[in-house]
Amino acid sequence: MLQIQIDGKQLSVEQGSTVIEAAHQAGTYIPHFCYHKKLSIAANCRMCLVEVEKAPKPLPACATPVTDGMVVKTDSPLAKKAQQGVMEFLLINHPLDCPICDQGGECQLQDLAVGYGNGASRYTEAKRAVMGKDMGPLVSAAEMSRCIHCTRCVRFTEEIAGVQEIGMINRGEFSEIVPFIGEVVQTELSGNVIDLCPVGALTSKPFRYDARSWELSRRKTISAHDALGSNLIVQTKDHGVRRVLPLENEAINECWIADRDRFAYEGLYQNRLSQPQIKQDGQWHVVDWQTALDYAAKGLRGVSKDFGADAIGMWVNPANTVEEMYLARELAVGLGVKAIDSRLRQLDSRLSGSLKGAPWLGQSIAALAQNDAVLFVGANLRQEQPLLTARIRQAAKQGMKVAVLASGTETLHMPLAAQTVLHPGAWAQWLGSDEAAALLQGAGKAAIVLGAEAQNHPDAAAIYAAAQALAQSSGATLGILPQAANSVGADVVGVNATAAEHSIAAQIAAPKKAVLLLNVEPDMDVANGGAAVAALKQAQTVMAFTAFDSPVLREMADVLLPITPFTETSGSFINMEGRLQSFHGVVKAAGEARPLWKVLRVLGNVLGLSGFEYESSEQILARAVNAETLSGSLNNDCTAPAAPAADTGLLRVGGVAMYATDAVVRRSAPLQATVQAAVPAARVNSATLARLGLVAGDTAQAKQGQATLAVTVAADDGLPENVVALPLHQANWTLGALLTTVELSKG
Repeated sequence: MLQIQIDGKQLSVEQGSTVIEAAHQAGTYIPHFCYHKKLSIAANCRMCLVEVEKAPKPLPACATPVTDGMVVKTDSPLAKKAQQGVMEFLLINHPLDCPICDQGGECQLQDLAVGYGNGASRYTEAKRAVMGKDMGPLVSAAEMSRCIHCTRCVRFTEEIAGVQEIGMINRGEFSEIVPFIGEVVQTELSGNVIDLCPVGALTSKPFRYDARSWELSRRKTISAHDALGSNLIVQTKDHGVRRVLPLENEAINECWIADRDRFAYEGLYQNRLSQPQIKQDGQWHVVDWQTALDYAAKGLRGVSKDFGADAIGMWVNPANTVEEMYLARELAVGLGVKAIDSRLRQLDSRLSGSLKGAPWLGQSIAALAQNDAVLFVGANLRQEQPLLTARIRQAAKQGMKVAVLASGTETLHMPLAAQTVLHPGAWAQWLGSDEAAALLQGAGKAAIVLGAEAQNHPDAAAIYAAAQALAQSSGATLGILPQAANSVGADVVGVNATAAEHSIAAQIAAPKKAVLLLNVEPDMDVANGGAAVAALKQAQTVMAFTAFDSPVLREMADVLLPITPFTETSGSFINMEGRLQSFHGVVKAAGEARPLWKVLRVLGNVLGLSGFEYESSEQILARAVNAETLSGSLNNDCTAPAAPAADTGLLRVGGVAMYATDAVVRRSAPLQATVQAAVPAARVNSATLARLGLVAGDTAQAKQGQATLAVTVAADDGLPENVVALPLHQANWTLGALLTTVELSKG
């Protein structure tokens, strides 16, 4: 430890610390613009100049390493004069447009100018003007004259996002921050440059001119868009969500959030279902809640009486809260319903009942990044877990060996020890090979992590068994990347099928007479959307508990019950590391929508079931989960036997498109305008294309089961042979399930 004195305070700091880090430790604020604790040192704004004893001139605190016995003065006349001089230079060309700037009220330059700026400018020459830039549908760079060239955005895209998509051209007063020529910023983490920008040069395009910072109320919540459980600050006005920002939590999301978390709120108020409705004689009628619930209860009683409780199925969204899932389970128990499931995309029902507990990451998020080696199996990392991928990227840069087994080559922007691309039918066999064992050999601490494609594979039991055996033989930790915000919670609470005949796939194969859709849009949320819709059309009654209206639901359902999204209810999620995080609603419910837990509680009362007397979500949580039951529920051990490899024929892969993952994201116009949300082409290895008699650019007919769809084909030699990469997207939901056989023929 080194000894340093800052403004008269003595403290000990670690070797290698900088003066600004030592000052932060001492609680002393040093003004700065370009410095950020998660980015490399640039030292180009010079705002953090301080006086260091025996130094001939002021030194930048962000780039000056601490030496033993150093004496620093941050508020001496010399330091203040240097800081004021820097501020005067920064304001020379800055436009005087604070009254219309979206950064007004939360601008770092504005704040520091009050403390370090002069009352009037000595600069009388013409100010420079810089043309605005197009950075895509999420980030506005329309007023680049405000830029002070701190280069935080440049360093973020290069160091955190992994590829430099923003750079600085020219020199001196001609310097400009620009995206690559002819390109927009495409990283799935792009919104973080908005938070990093200390002025109003980069702002949120969807939020542009929407509200002033002092008009907004701030509420804490948890993201419902993936299993990381990112902590969020939701800013509201007039009972509506206006902006979403990261809430720093070093253990989970650090100080970042993914674009999916930041901009999904734009979909909250699109196509909202605001009143209960019942369909009679083919016509929809708006009714009150009591009438709708009486109708639903009558339908459930009727089906149970005529066909038995086994004729009722419950499809549960794994992004529902713990409290909602618990009441769903209690409702199923009260009705005698066994066919309740939240593994909406699972194809291999042999896993049902063979897991000894709730599958989870197997360790904390922070601990995952501290492994010496990690093998990811069947994961489209950036697509499934954009923010976790950024953490892994930093660990890989610091020496962690990252290996990937996947159905295609994914550009991860990180050093990889190995990237093995194989047909999914060969994964189980490869995991038992010497090649797989060699990747983990000699690693002090290692992990094997199964992604969505491994979990949803028709031969998932064999892949799981092979991965489990490899983990045991190599001493590695086996982990799962859960596919939704509360997938772990679904297993902990017990709303997953414990027998193959109760799975979603079984309910599609043998349709039920009554189905409750608990926040599920069957066309997009279920493995085989087309078959799911067809099965539901055969039901006598389908009750859709949904926040959103949709033509598909109106076609198959006879009851629509408006529920609230996560922003309008209190509840809890259990994230991938098994961390229970509770939150409150940030705005009041839209229209007559009600939280799902309240709807299920009242439905239980209408049905005359016991155990539905709760008055708050906290009461439900206390009954559903406690610290002891949670820790004891997390277990990745599986007794499913290994089985022969799956069909190695032409297989559809690609996962769920990044911005097609849930109902809110699918309705967010800014996210749907990004390149990641474009209608995907069917990418195929050129050798496979030639065998099929196709060439890149052709329109082909893709066929799965009874469904056929015209798709554009593209050549991609990063894929193995006999694979078609066609992610699930709103434009192709009528096709069959991912990871099943597909036919491609000339259109």
